[in-house]
Order: sequence, then C-alpha cells, then structure tokens
Amino acid sequence: MTDPGSSLAPASERSSGSEASSGSDGWYVGIDIGGTNLVVGLVPDGGGPPQGLRVRATLPERGADAVVADVARMTRESVREVLGAGHRDDILGVGVGSPGPVDRASGTVVESPNLGWVKYPLRDRIQEMLDWPVVLDNDANCAAFGEWWVGAGRGTRSMVGVIIGTGIGGGIILDGQLVHGASDAAGELGHTTVAMAGRRCACGNYGCLEAYASGPNIAARAREGLEAGIPSVLTDLVEGDLSVITAETVYEAVVAGDRYASEVMTETARILGAGIASTINVLNPEAVVIMGGVTRAGPVLFDPLRIEIRRRAFTVAAEAGRILPAALPETAGVVGAAGGGRAVLRGGGCWSLRPWVRKPPVLPPVRSAWAFWVPWSGT
Repeated sequence: MTDPGSSLAPASERSSGSEASSGSDGWYVGIDIGGTNLVVGLVPDGGGPPQGLRVRATLPERGADAVVADVARMTRESVREVLGAGHRDDILGVGVGSPGPVDRASGTVVESPNLGWVKYPLRDRIQEMLDWPVVLDNDANCAAFGEWWVGAGRGTRSMVGVIIGTGIGGGIILDGQLVHGASDAAGELGHTTVAMAGRRCACGNYGCLEAYASGPNIAARAREGLEAGIPSVLTDLVEGDLSVITAETVYEAVVAGDRYASEVMTETARILGAGIASTINVLNPEAVVIMGGVTRAGPVLFDPLRIEIRRRAFTVAAEAGRILPAALPETAGVVGAAGGGRAVLRGGGCWSLRPWVRKPPVLPPVRSAWAFWVPWSGT
C-alpha cells in the first residue's frame, strides 16, 4: 500500500483556486463531524495542508439529515473555493469522521450519544448528496490518524490519540496501523471507568472518564462548586449567569490566575491521568497525543497529568510513552479523514501508511503450557 502523502507541503508552497487544481493530481475531502462543530476541507492527493476550510456549528438538535445537508453545502463551497468551476473530477474521494461507534462496512453510525444518532446511514446520505465515493470512520480515529500521519505522533510506530471535546474519544495506532477492533468499536477511551459509582455519563453508564473530563463536564463540575459558594473569578466572567460557563471559560479563569479554576483543571488532569495510565499499561505506546481545546490550559493540565500517569503506570511503560499536546489542534480530524479515506480507497480497505502489512511470525508448536487462575477475594 502506498503512503497517502509522505509529507505535507509547507504553507508557503500552497496554492489556491485554479492554480491549486493545476498543481495537483487530485484531492480528497476531509469531513470532521463533532458534537460542537462541523469542519470541512480539501487535502491534495500528494500531501499538503487542508485548504478551503469551512467551520460551522453542528446543532445536532436539528436532526441528522439537517447536519448532513450542512456538510454537503460546506463541501461544495470548499470545492468551489479551492478548485473553481468545472473541476469536479479532481475530487477522488471523501473521508468522514463521526462521533461514536460506527460500522464501517455498512457506513452506519451505530450510536452517537452526543449527536443523538442511532443506526444512521451517514456514509450513504453523504454519498447521495455529493456523488463521490465516501469512507466513514469514528472521528477520534480520524484525528488520531491525522496526528500520527503528519502531527505530533509522526515517526512513531505506536501512538494513542486522546481527543477531548464535547465527549472524549480515542484512536489507537499499533505497528503503523489504525486499530478498529472486532466490531469497529476500539478506542472508546472516554468510556473507561474511573469511578465505579461516579457521575452519570451521556452513554447511560456511571463513572466514565468522559463524565468528568469532557468539555461540558469540566464546565459542569466548575458550576457545582460555584453553586456551593466557592469564590471564583468565573462568576465575574459570566456576569453571574453560571449556566453559560463552558470549559473555555474555565481556561480563561486559569489564565487569570483563579485558584478555584486551577483546582478544577488539576482535578481534571488527575482523572485523565488515571484513565490514560490504564491505556499505557495495556498498549505500551511510544506517544500519547492529547487533542482538543483542553490543551490550551498548558502546564496547568500537562504537569499534573504527567505526574499522575507516572504514579499509576508501570515505570517502563510510562517512560516509553511521551505525553504530547496536539500539533494540529484545529485540523487533525479533517487531515486524518482525508488521508484515511485516501488510504482505504487506494489501498483496499486498510488504514495504514505502510507499503505492506507484515505477515505474523511463524511460531513453533506449543508442547506445553501453564494456566494460572487467581481467585478474586471480593475486596
């Protein structure tokens, strides 16, 4: 399988409009559907930064078909801006990232709590409106693939991406290949249990990582303290209307030196650290890339996060896995969707940048084996 663009060209080499069309062998559309925003852009077949970017609010309460109509409209606008009229054949395919578990074979969003979609045929709906081949995957997989391809994880063989936004998602790359799992549900790190009888999550369970450390839940936890009477500049930032506090507001208060906001972010970092440490112990990646607006908290987030991971993860695994902020904070999802779509459409269904997939080693026959059973004490 060929590399879908071994490197992205620097911004100085970009062109737009008809010039962009004449300088490329074709383009892939990247569509990033988030619980908060929709982002669409074009990535050249030979590699390059996304062009013709469009960003709009998702507003999922309008229904899935309305969101898809917006996505189609944004795509047409982006194509017109970058390629001009009469270049429809220059689009080689479309990659789409959507929240929640997806069934790649049928192109269906199985369930997305943050969008309210259940068994929605997203790939076919978009393909009907755009009439280009479409590849669907989980949005976190796309973002992780983008960061691994050309971002903070570039050059690694194994990487975990943790995406913190309306929810918390994850993408796993092992031995240079994106891991989907037996039913395309791998990487749902936001639903790692961090408290057995904890906060209720949008998925219906209790104690999920997402219920504590996603953007809306960072804001919710901050509001709870303010409602209990804890003094904070947060109250002034929202002019007393606590209902409008967002994670962004908490970051602003951290920058302003607010003690309570810093405590909320430190607690968030420790909870994230507990969840990520478990992932590091299981997968032993070379890097964990943290994506999303939460990274703007800087050292207030990353210092306690790294401390908690070192405290909880096995030393050998923690030392091997660097904790890194995203290098493509606004466009990883678009770049990864386009690049992954290219890999699938050109490579026969495999999300990998490797020119081949290594065969597993031939192991000698097993002549004897030991199995150990450790009874659970119930404590």
